[in-house]
This record gives sequence, structure tokens and C-alpha cells, in this order.
Amino acid sequence: MRRNRRVKILATLGPSSNDRETIARLFRAGADVFRINMSHADPETLKSLVATIRQVEAENGRPIGILADLQGPKHRLGRFAGGKVAIAPGNRITLDSVDAPGDATRVFLPHPEILAALAPGDRILVDDGRVAMKAVSCSPSAVVAEVVSGTALSDRKGVSLPDTEIVTSAMTEKDRRGLEQAIAEDVDWVALSFVQKPEDIAEVRKIARGRIGILAKIEKPQAVARLSEIIELADAIMIARGDLGVEMPLETVPGIQKRITRACRKAGKPVVVATQMLESMISAPVPTRAEVSDVATAVFEGADAVMLSAESAAGQYPVEAVATMNAIAEQVERDGNYSGILTAQRSAPEKTGADAISLAAREIAETLNLSAIVCYTASGTTGLRAARERPSRPILALSPVIRTARRLALVWGLHCVVTEDVANLDEVVDRACRIAVDEDFSAPGDRLIIIAGVPLRTPGSTNMLRIAYVASDGRSGI
Repeated sequence: MRRNRRVKILATLGPSSNDRETIARLFRAGADVFRINMSHADPETLKSLVATIRQVEAENGRPIGILADLQGPKHRLGRFAGGKVAIAPGNRITLDSVDAPGDATRVFLPHPEILAALAPGDRILVDDGRVAMKAVSCSPSAVVAEVVSGTALSDRKGVSLPDTEIVTSAMTEKDRRGLEQAIAEDVDWVALSFVQKPEDIAEVRKIARGRIGILAKIEKPQAVARLSEIIELADAIMIARGDLGVEMPLETVPGIQKRITRACRKAGKPVVVATQMLESMISAPVPTRAEVSDVATAVFEGADAVMLSAESAAGQYPVEAVATMNAIAEQVERDGNYSGILTAQRSAPEKTGADAISLAAREIAETLNLSAIVCYTASGTTGLRAARERPSRPILALSPVIRTARRLALVWGLHCVVTEDVANLDEVVDRACRIAVDEDFSAPGDRLIIIAGVPLRTPGSTNMLRIAYVASDGRSGI
């Protein structure tokens, strides 16, 4: 099943899409990777969903990626005596450590780490920014805050702190258990929520030990400020525009999205654009024109993947949402401006053998109009570097490691095929030609270019480039 687009689609599973039939329909409609929200998935749910996805994968003969999205620390107010209180700008309310029902003058904040970190002048956003307050005076046991905007506070609303770095881990105990469960179930990617600093990624990497790809969600100003360090440590990045738009001015989010996308492309790290992409399709069979433009912008920018959240997890039209996103992506990639925009934003290669080989492969493939670029990759590095070039010719990624093929399902332009291991370069070339024909990338008489690392199965050793002629029997003629 070959997609007619390069950008990948990540679909979230939930009440509207957790059954086997719907997951199969989502895949056929265009989903390349499935996201499981660990906020709502207990161990049995995770196990069941992974098993179902693997069944769909086996039936279709295509590697499918799975992303487990950890909840991260959730900061919430306590409860009010009447469930809700009225407020107005200028009112002052104390957030304290007293576990008792609140009123219009005070409320319990069950997070001592927040009370310890807040400083006068820091903003406190409640209920996705519907209420904005400013800290006036602070102590380790209580913070007096002045209401800047908003009309009401109610039980258990979320608290965001755009100006404050909380000295705590981005992983809760629940997240640690979820990470271990995801690794045990052979999930391909784990997403870390509310990343503030590169040390958050390092903490997860110590636990994961290379057994799962680490995707950092950028949704806090502190993460934007240390973006380059986070990109360097993470395996992939997600632009989580929902919380990012709460903690930073809304008008800055589009520029930040472009900045992150381009930084990831330069680094050769997959980047996912997420949140509210087709939001109206939660309850409508067609999106708004603005939403179509939003998805198109991410595709034009060369993002590796675009993501559906509630649209596919809890909406009334999950399959239609995936199909719509697929249709938008296909049309954008056919647009006459698409290749020019990708080329204009292409970064110079890093001074490594892998980047030099990948650049040469792209230029040779485009100059000679070869049928495909074929990457033989055991660790995934060769595929990532080839995709970084955003070539106009299709990329076929062959791997003897199914985990690698599944993980690369998130990466721009890679059509992944799991193949048997090979003993030498001649076998690599023959296998590349045969699979390129079988997967409809090449026909007898075509030429293609093959890149790999020698010695074979050595991570990060991309150093071989070869042009091959596809003979009439589908094997190499050279």
C-alpha cells in the first residue's frame, strides 16, 4: 500500500476509534502512525490497542508506527465550597497549601513545587487561559495573586505557568509506569509532555536505553527558549500548539511553528505539527477553509507529520478526518509551488560522511531522473539523513529490523519495507532492485540509486552510494 504523499499522518485513538474495524479503516484512509493517549489508557487498554494495530499491520503487510503519549505533570486547583466562585479583574485570591474547600478569597493549590517556584510578577493562567492572574506576593506556603482577566473559577481547573520554571521532573510516577509499559509492549515512540529543559529528555533516555524513540512535545516557553538543546537530545519533536497557545501569546505560535519545523529539518529530526488541525471535524463531516489552510501550511513547510487529536479519537467522523487530511496533503504536494518552497528552505549538509552521501544521492537522482532513492538501513540513520534532503524522487527504505521500519513510519517521504537481512553489497543491490519493482517504484529498464553503510548493520556509517540498472528480471543489471 503506497501513499501518494510524503508527509505522514498521525491519528489519535480513542472512544470513536478503538475498535479493530475502525483502526483498519483509519489505516486504509491514510494513517501512518497511531497515537495512544496514556492519560486515558491503562495497561490492559495499551496492550489491547497495540495487539490490534499489529494485526492490522500484518493484514496489510506494511509497518505501522505506534506513539504512546505520556500525560506529564498536571497542575490543578483544589475545590471550592460551592463548586464555583465569581471573580473580577482587580480581585485578589490566595493560592495556599491548606487542604480545605476554597471561596472567593482563597483556594487550595496541591502543588508545593509551584508555590516554591512562583515569584512576584509571574503570570498564573487557569482553565486554558480563560482566567489570568499575576503573583503579587509569594511564600513557600501561599501566593497572593491578582486577577487580570476572567469571570469565574471552578473546581479542579488546570493551572499553567508561562513565566515559571518548576524544579521538578517532566515525568510523574504514572509516566514512569507508562514508559515501562510502552517499552514492554514494543511501542515505537514515546512522547514526553511539558518538557522544560534538555535534562527532561536525558532522564527518559536513561530509562529507555534505546528501546524506544523519544519525542519531545514543545508546549512551554521554557522549551522554546532551549529549543536547540532539546532537539539535539530528542529523537523527534512535536509542536503541541494547544498548550503552547495558552502559555504564549496566540499570535506568536505560527512563527514558533515555522522556527521549530525549520530547526528540526536542519537537524534531520522528525517534526510533528499537532493540535486543532481539523478541529471542526469533531462534529462536522467537512473542515473549515481556515483549517485546510492550516494543514496545508504544515505540509508546505516540510513537516514530517501532521496529527489528528480529538478529531479521530472522540469525533463523529474519525475516518473522514484522516481521509480529508490525506487529500489535503496529496493536493499540496502536487502544487507547483511545493518543490520550490521545500528547496528554498533546505539546509546545507552537516560536515559528515552520511550527509555528504545523502546530498550526493539526491543530486544524482534528480539530475539523472532516477526512479528512486533506496536506503538500506538497520538503525534508521541512513533513512533519516536521506529524508533530511527532502528529495523530489521517492525514497524506499529497506530494513531487516522491523522496529526500525516501524519507527521510520513517522519520517517524511520514507516508504518502509521490512526485508530479510543480507550478507554483502551485491545482495543489497539485488534486493533493492527487486523490491523497488515489487513496490511499484521502478520498472525494468529504470535506474535507481542505493545508499547504505559499510560494514552493513553498523549504526551511523552511511558511506556507500551506487547506481543500479533494473534488469528485465527485476534484479540488478550492473
